[in-house]
Amino acid sequence: MDFAAALGCVAEFLDGKGYPYAVIGGVALAAYGLARTTLDLDLVVDAAAQDSLIDFLESRGYETLYRSTGYSNHLHPDPAWGRLDCVYVRGETSRQLFAARRLVKGPGGLEVPLPKPEHLAAMKVLAMKNDPARTFQEMADIRFLLTLPLIDRHEVRTYFLRHGLEARLDDITKTL
Repeated sequence: MDFAAALGCVAEFLDGKGYPYAVIGGVALAAYGLARTTLDLDLVVDAAAQDSLIDFLESRGYETLYRSTGYSNHLHPDPAWGRLDCVYVRGETSRQLFAARRLVKGPGGLEVPLPKPEHLAAMKVLAMKNDPARTFQEMADIRFLLTLPLIDRHEVRTYFLRHGLEARLDDITKTL
């Protein structure tokens, strides 16, 4: 997948429409310093963008594989454009997440908006809760995020508590 091309195309569309977004998943972790193989581009987008973003992606040749109010997955027949996975947020979650975004240099030198590490951890906690098969990978990613300078570990703990997974955080912190 040509991450720079795919991200540049989608970013131009979202920026042009005024929809906030951020890069999440493996590309975001790589931007924070955790090199890991990823084959797709993951985005978090304000929910107001969902219909127009999906229409845009389909007009660019992407097939929508799955769609719900909170997620959509898209695959392009050209491997260079690859797979895009979108998480849609609304309300206070959207306001807080996008207000705290950080810009970093990403693929192809693009300025890439990223959620703050605490918000990435929150998404990973929710992923563990929703799909326990993802637990070990998500815990490894959260462990890395907890080693970043200035991360608010108390804030991260609140996300684990909210979803009843505090024992998982205790497992992680024992290894730090």
